[in-house]
Amino acid sequence: MKNAFAIVTVSGLLAGLLSGCAASPQQQSLAAGDEARFGQQQSAQQETEPELDEEELAAKQKADEEARLPKVELTPVMLEQLMKAEFAFRNGDWQGPYLTVYNLAQRTGDPRLARRAAEMAVAAKQADDTLAAVRLWYRLDPDSDEATQYFVGMAVTSDKISELEPIFEQRLREATPTRRGVLLFQVQQLLGRAKDKEAAIAMLERLIAPYENTMEARVVRAQIALVRDDKALARSEAQAALAIKPDAEIALLMLAQVTEDEAQVVALMQKFLKSYPKASDVRAAYARVLVNRKDYPAARREFELLVKAQPDNVAHLYALGILATQMNDALGAEQYFTRFVEVLGRNPDDERDPSRALLILSQLAEERNDLVGALQWLDKVPEGTDPQTRFNTQLRRVHLVGKGGDVNSARRLLAEIKTDDPARQAQLMAAEAQLLREANQLQEAYAVMEAATKRFPKNPDLLYDFALLAEKLGKVDVMEAQLREVMAQAPDNHHAYNALGYSLAERNVRLQEAYGLITKALDMAPEDPFIMDSMGWVHYRMGNLVEAEKFLRRAYGLRKDPEIAVHLGEVLWQKGDKSAAEKLWREASAKDPQNDTLRTTLARLRPAL
Repeated sequence: MKNAFAIVTVSGLLAGLLSGCAASPQQQSLAAGDEARFGQQQSAQQETEPELDEEELAAKQKADEEARLPKVELTPVMLEQLMKAEFAFRNGDWQGPYLTVYNLAQRTGDPRLARRAAEMAVAAKQADDTLAAVRLWYRLDPDSDEATQYFVGMAVTSDKISELEPIFEQRLREATPTRRGVLLFQVQQLLGRAKDKEAAIAMLERLIAPYENTMEARVVRAQIALVRDDKALARSEAQAALAIKPDAEIALLMLAQVTEDEAQVVALMQKFLKSYPKASDVRAAYARVLVNRKDYPAARREFELLVKAQPDNVAHLYALGILATQMNDALGAEQYFTRFVEVLGRNPDDERDPSRALLILSQLAEERNDLVGALQWLDKVPEGTDPQTRFNTQLRRVHLVGKGGDVNSARRLLAEIKTDDPARQAQLMAAEAQLLREANQLQEAYAVMEAATKRFPKNPDLLYDFALLAEKLGKVDVMEAQLREVMAQAPDNHHAYNALGYSLAERNVRLQEAYGLITKALDMAPEDPFIMDSMGWVHYRMGNLVEAEKFLRRAYGLRKDPEIAVHLGEVLWQKGDKSAAEKLWREASAKDPQNDTLRTTLARLRPAL
């Protein structure tokens, strides 16, 4: 019987509780051969019996199942009823065939018929009838781990979770001590899906009572206390769990979860890792805490230790790529993201989407002027990626082709992108204007953007881009009007305040107003290096060289951007440190020799580079 009607239960969780196997929802079905089994009752007897190979185990299971089946005579009447039910079911009717098979299961006591009735109800998407058939299947064959698995999976979200308590109690009682701890956590997670949360928690408390002196039971009690918002009790139970088993990572993580002081969390984790340096889950959590504290170098060291122990852990490789990017380590970021993509490529069953990493790798290749490599990374973005990522990939390809000098091909690629979404239509027009701008066709770009803002007047991003282009053409009145409209439409858009403030500072006009605008932007985004650059520049214009240097050094430390380097260099030049200024300008020239700010600054100051 090869029916592919899936009963979606609790994926690996339920399979772990009732079968010892971790199956995905797509893998769980009512079809013979697909069943996940419960580790053969997890009894002490299992530990003493010789281990069977897969074929022997399958044969033993089949024999056990057949031995449990009732001796039912297949009469001509019954055969006719079953055949009629099956033909009707295949012709699109479900209710009559379901009732026929269900009633036959009740009369004969044959669990196979109850299972078939359940398959019919699943195919018809009838949840209540499915549960009724699965309940009957389990009642007729309570020793079947498959029947138990599906019954638990469905009953846990029904209004009768009390039916599950005897099952859970038996499973816990018959489990070995080692296995029981895992089952306690799985029971807790299963009951977390129940509709009646209080009834589920009360049942959970009764189930764990006989094992309250185990580490796992204490952790479950801590989690129950946390659900009830009793953090003091949760902390006490987590500490008790650690006292029972000092090396238990889950107990330490539970204690960290209920510790509100982040500095205390850091101290807890550091102490634990000193005693148990191979505790990878705690180390990963510690690294994430360090990321939250913006201690990127320390977080990176922790993730590097994790990758040293687990070289193919894609989550840690991705984290290291992001951290390297944050730390302006382009080479490191490229190495980690490349490994991330390679490892995913070797594991086709891993469903993680590499698209974001591929887009970052494309950007990194572009930053070192490898446009061919940047396009090759885009070629690897999978077809099945989400629509927004696919759209972003298409726009990036357009940008790279245009940057390579083939503006006409880039515009043709842009014209091939079709969308009904107004926001994306606005992005397409902005992308076309950007192509023309980068090709130094500024008037054509201005015309495209002017048309775009008339078509989409309520799109702040479009208005912002139009403002920057207007400034490029010297239309400062248009720029200011557009930026003030952005502020009106999106008062929390710090880019608009920063752009107008910087423009005023750059033109050396209305400096106090410029300072106020940039201060407001910096209040909204205090870690933005470009706003720090603007603040440093307005201080420079106002003659505050010390403050200017402070902001610009901090900005350049966060992001090695050529324009920030040019500004910091000019401040140092005016302070008399000409060698440091020239060093910065050389760095900027190596990255972007055509940068407008760099060229005008060098032409004005005439350093001996």
